[in-house]
Amino acid sequence: MTVESPTVPNARFARAALLGVVFVCAACGLAYELALISLGSFLIGNTATQASIVLAVMVFAMGVGSLAAKPLQRHAAAAFAIIELALALLGGLSVLALYAAFAYLSIYTSALIVVAFVLGLLIGAEIPLLMVLLQRIRKQEAGSAVADMFAADYIGALIGGLCFPFLLLPFFGQLRGALVVGLVNAAAGAFLIFVVFGRVLSRPKLIALGTATLAVVAALIAGLVMSGWFEVTARQALYRDPVVAAERTAYQDIVITERRTALGRDTRLFLNGDLQFSSIDEYRYHEALVHPVMSALPARGGSVLVLGGGDGLALREVLTYPNLGPTTLVELDPEMVRLGRTDPRLTSLNRGSMNDPRANIVTADAFSWLRDNQSRFDVIIIDMPDPDETATAKLYSAEFYAMVRGHLATGGRVVVQSGSPYFAPQSFWCIGSTLAEAGFQTTPYHVDVPSFGDWGFYLAGFQRPSLTMTAPRETRFLTPAVLAAAGVFPADRQPRPTPPSTLMDPRILRYAQSEWTAY
Repeated sequence: MTVESPTVPNARFARAALLGVVFVCAACGLAYELALISLGSFLIGNTATQASIVLAVMVFAMGVGSLAAKPLQRHAAAAFAIIELALALLGGLSVLALYAAFAYLSIYTSALIVVAFVLGLLIGAEIPLLMVLLQRIRKQEAGSAVADMFAADYIGALIGGLCFPFLLLPFFGQLRGALVVGLVNAAAGAFLIFVVFGRVLSRPKLIALGTATLAVVAALIAGLVMSGWFEVTARQALYRDPVVAAERTAYQDIVITERRTALGRDTRLFLNGDLQFSSIDEYRYHEALVHPVMSALPARGGSVLVLGGGDGLALREVLTYPNLGPTTLVELDPEMVRLGRTDPRLTSLNRGSMNDPRANIVTADAFSWLRDNQSRFDVIIIDMPDPDETATAKLYSAEFYAMVRGHLATGGRVVVQSGSPYFAPQSFWCIGSTLAEAGFQTTPYHVDVPSFGDWGFYLAGFQRPSLTMTAPRETRFLTPAVLAAAGVFPADRQPRPTPPSTLMDPRILRYAQSEWTAY
């Protein structure tokens, strides 16, 4: 038996509206969580750690918030309105505030924990208050009320979880996406209070809550208006040189900077804040990466596979060989491919290699592409970002290298960019042991790239490869003598016995994160 509440004139409408608000609030709450995780993965890397921090802190805080809401149940409608406004304001501005903490104050992790805790506290206080309001509309058995409430909550979380990657990020980006969610959150709370429970609250309370709602909405709209200027300003604070191009994609943050130096124009590419090349000395890196492995190219013409290298600079060196057969480049990010093809700063450096008809450019995840493709190649060049993030660590695993080995033709060679044997020796030698675990014979070598320091590579094949080169034109840096010297490691950088990295135990990720944070 149920009892209609005399304070709510249309109980059926009110109940449906309240469950709808539960649905919207759950979607907004999960969107806030995903926004914090996504931002951390872009700024800091290591998605697993960022997700663990956010989820653990927020779930704990939700429990605290549920307990803290008990004294507020006597004034459930007004308390819920205040909590929703605070949640909309903090959640909507959370990404902007954390980006500022990262760019200007260098206190990102501490700020993340505080923001996640307060958001969790507010989200946790929602359900107890909404449960009280639901029972005021129509009394029912506790089990049935809980079932209705959590059904709406979980379905809303599903929609919020799907909207974040497929709607908010592609159409609004991280900053604006969080602000839009905040506006939706504020609208849902205001609807429930002013439309459904407007007669329950006194006139002074309604005026106060109305004023607060307008202030929160105005702050969020101001954030939307200023978000473009703020993002440009905050991004520039992270880089020494002027930012001339920037794209936040579904996969990474791409930034190009440029300045005039005594050595000429210095164009730099950064992915998620990590330097990928400087135009002043990138030829050293790319000549050392490409020409030793290209000595395996058959005189009659051979096939080449480039994994990564969406800037087209490695491909530029590959395309200098006249005996080139089918050439394929696999790059994950279509925006990086677009920049490599159209940005005048990149096209002048890569000499139009990304538009060369001899090269087949494929936009795909290298791991998945290797699993689905059956072709074999005489030369495979692996030019991936450093393994300091969860997403890239799999590309330095024994399983990945085993798939690479399955695509290598008899007598073929593989080269892997392997980081710095000086700054990150464990990471460097781990790549060698991981290649060996996959069945490769390897030869390590290293060269000096001023922008990076001492930088290393692994040449690999079915048999141990020798360091030779047969470049078709005169190179600016690499010569046979320089290459021979590159195979010599000083006494303080001799090989270390390091276990291989696998998908289930990504040691390379732990090594890279611990070593590079020291510099």
